[in-house]
Formats: sequence, C-alpha cells, structure tokens
Amino acid sequence: MIETHAPAPPGTPHSLAGPARLPVRPGTGRFLVLVCVFVCAACGLVYELELVAFASYLMGDSVTQASVVLSVMVFAMGIGSLGAKRLRRHAAAGFGVIESALALVGGGSAMTLYAVFAWTGGWGGMWAGGPRCLLVTFSLAIGLLIGAEIPLLMELIQRVRRHDAGATVADLFAADYVGALVGGLAFPFLLLPYLGQLTGALLTGTVNMVAGGALVLGLFRRDLTRRARWTLLVAGLLVLGILGTAAALAGDFERAARRAVYGTDVRVAVRTGVQDVVLTGGTGGRPLGLYLDGRLRAGGRDAPRYHRALVRPALAGPHARVLILGGGDGLAAREVLRRRGVRRLDIVELDPGLVDLARRDPGLTAANGHALADPRVHVTTADALTWLRGARGPAYDVVIADLPDPGVTAGTKLYSQEFYGLARRVLAPDGRLAVHAGPVTSRPRAFWTVAATLRAAGFAVSPYRVPGDGSGSEAGSDRPAGAAAAPRDWGFLLAAPGRTPPPLRPAPGHPAAPARAALASDAEAAERTRIGGLRVSTLLHPRY
Repeated sequence: MIETHAPAPPGTPHSLAGPARLPVRPGTGRFLVLVCVFVCAACGLVYELELVAFASYLMGDSVTQASVVLSVMVFAMGIGSLGAKRLRRHAAAGFGVIESALALVGGGSAMTLYAVFAWTGGWGGMWAGGPRCLLVTFSLAIGLLIGAEIPLLMELIQRVRRHDAGATVADLFAADYVGALVGGLAFPFLLLPYLGQLTGALLTGTVNMVAGGALVLGLFRRDLTRRARWTLLVAGLLVLGILGTAAALAGDFERAARRAVYGTDVRVAVRTGVQDVVLTGGTGGRPLGLYLDGRLRAGGRDAPRYHRALVRPALAGPHARVLILGGGDGLAAREVLRRRGVRRLDIVELDPGLVDLARRDPGLTAANGHALADPRVHVTTADALTWLRGARGPAYDVVIADLPDPGVTAGTKLYSQEFYGLARRVLAPDGRLAVHAGPVTSRPRAFWTVAATLRAAGFAVSPYRVPGDGSGSEAGSDRPAGAAAAPRDWGFLLAAPGRTPPPLRPAPGHPAAPARAALASDAEAAERTRIGGLRVSTLLHPRY
C-alpha cells in the first residue's frame, strides 16, 4: 500500500509528488481552486461575447460572426485540452503562464480588433479580409488557452486533496458552468452598458490575471521554484500594467478610432441603452451622417431621397392616420407631415435615446424639420412587434415600416409573417403598408423573400426600386461604417390587404413622368415613373 504522504522517489516532479504544501487547510484550498474556476469561466465567456459583439458591430451579420467565433473557439478548446497534458507535471507554473497569456490576449482583443478595423479596414486588395482573419486568430488563441485551463485546474485540485475523480469533475464543471452563467449575464447587463466594450474587455483581463496569479503565487507558491515565482510575478505585473495603461487610454483611443471609421466630423457618440448612436456633420452646411450600432442609417444627400422613396408612394391614397414603425430619427415623419391631410401620426420607436436626439440635436432636428415637435405627432417608445400585438382594430390608413435592413439579423422578427399579419390588423380596409426590403441588385433573394412573406400574411404587393445616386453614402442601407462599397439601389414594397396590388402612383402634387432606370439582374422593370423627383422602377417577379 502506498501512503499518500510518503516521500516521492528521486527524480519525481514535485507537482506529482503528493499533496501540495498549502498555507491553508485542504478544505479551504479546494474551495479557493473552485473559486478560481468560477472566475476563469466567467472571464472566458466574456471574451467570447466580446468577440461576437465587436465583430457584429464592425462587420455586420451577427449570425455569421457568432458562428465563426464560437465554432473556432470550441474547436480550439479541445486542442488546448490535449496540449495541456504536457503541462500537468508543472501544473502550477503552467497555469500561471496560461492565465497571463489569456488575460493579455483576451483583454486586449477588442481594442486590437477595433484598431485594425479602424485604420486598415479600408485598404482593400489582399488585406480586404484582414479584420476577419484577425477575428479567427483571436478566437483560436483564446480557445486554446481556455481549453488548457480545466485539465490544469483538475490537477491542482487533486494536489490539494485526492478525491474520487467523478466527484472532482462534477465540482469543477459545476463551478465552470455557474461562472459562465455569471459572465454571460454580466456582459450585456453590466460591462457593456456601464463600461463599454473596450474597457469591459480590459477589466475582464485584469480580473482574470488577478485570480490566476493569486491562486498560483498564493496557494501553490511552494510548488514553484524561486525563479518561477519571480518570473510569474514579473509577467503578471507586466500584463496588469499593459491592461491598466490601455484602460486609462481607452477614451482617447476610442475617439481616435471613431474618427478613423466615421471621419473627422463626429459630433455625437452615445450609448443609449439600446444601441450606439453616432452623428457626424449636420451643422454648418456639412452633410448629416447617422450611424446606429456602426451601420449607416441616414447619410448626406441620400437621406431625403431614401425617405421620399419609402413614404410618398404610400401617401398617394387616404393618409389621415399614419403609423411609422421605427423611424425614431424623425426623417420619415418629416416626409409624412409634408403631405396635406395628415391628421395624426403615431411613431413606435424602440430607442428613447434616439428620439431624444431627434428632438434636441441641432443637426438631426434640422434634417427632420423639427417633425417630432409637431402636435400631430405622438411617439411611443416600445418594441414594434410587441406594440402591434397589443394594438386593436383598423386604425391607420398608412403604415410605414422604417426599420433596420432585413439583412441585419437582430431585426429579422420585424420581417416575419406574424409581424405583417399584425400590421394588417391595424390597417384600414383600403390602407397601405410601405416596407424597405433591402437592395435589389446585391441581395435579390432577401428582397423577394420579404415580398413572399407579405403575400403569406394576406397582402398584395407592388415591388419597386430606386437607384442610388452613386455617391457611396446610401441612407437606409444599414451597411457597416467603413464598408468598401454601398448598395447601388433601394428596394421597396408597397402592400395592401387583399388580392389587388396597390398602384404605384405619385402623391398629389408630384405628377409621374417617364424615367430611365437600370434593371436588377434578377428582375425586369414593368413600368418606369418619376415620383417626387425620384426615378422609380416597378418590378416583375423574378424567374428563378
């Protein structure tokens, strides 16, 4: 029988020689290791969510970014677990090195990604996919380091006191899963709204470094040689210094990066609690740019053209009662209020911060013509789908869906059959619904999918498109800031309940005139008119 406290044979590594010589009782030591597991799990999940959020914010298409980050990280975690087997003989020192690297890489990932995107994202050529390659690299590196944690922590907790392997694994994974829960909740409800993405990631790295360093240098310091202790201490202090310096400079860095992404004319940059809002120009004769979560919503001379194309065809018939879903910037409301006969305009906007800016910001109020101050306008801050579920009766002649592009994953519920069915319920029998369905030329299938969803909800649809002006600043496109190219057109759908498509005709005071228009590759123009000074092409359904 081998006694657990018997001296180790000569040459046996100290970390496997038996129970560790701890400065606390074994029960307390085991608890401290589990606390470290909890903290490391929380930090690891925050790193994952930071990468997903930042990639979605900078590159768009959150489903793709989340799939890339999570799949690469899970794969890398498996590789990291296998690689950690070589470190088990020096578990304490190996864990200290891994936590130092993880704190530095994970904590600095958001700032590095932002820097690369801001200053090199527009290079094009061979570097066009550079930010995405860096995203994959960070996902791989963080996954490898996170994967190496659990095997080493398993070795350390067994060094405190030998237990049944099944019970030890259960304790480790319980602490790991609870820590992941806390990290997952802390990111959206604490770190993101109160600290922002950059400072939140840096703070997470700091907590990670402190927890790992305290466990190794405090609890398992007797397992380390004097040289190893000093090396880990210096490395930890260096990492903390780098993270602390970066946090102190985060504000200046973010302002410089924002200027690189949005231009030098950034006037307003706020986190409203719903989204990040950036306003550029809009005063002193400079063109207005409105960005929501990094995506262009209104820009330059295109903003009035986009909203004219969305609003005016829907107002050709009765329009005494109008509902705008979204549109908290007031730009669509301006177009509605220009038509005579509008008695009431209701706006349902999710973000009260955007509505506040639309009422107070000099650039935005100049662009929307102080529309939200009009006594006919009534603004409700609510989710559009939730609000429609509670609405009763046919109350509106016109409903205008001024919503995020259908290519933005977060807004897909606003293009669902349920959403359009609820919108139909609040429309008068002869009412009309106007929908922006994304660019026809570059995303035809998305456009015609929205049209098909409207028909499934009981609408007859008149599709039409308006070409952009070629300036590269197309409003309503929801393209990420700094994207290399803007869509070449806007696609819209004018819908009415029943089987008869609503006619596309100009609103009163804007007679139709023939106009030339380029055709989308998957559809052909049945008729070309000019509405409100815009070249409008009605579209035939595609021949797929």
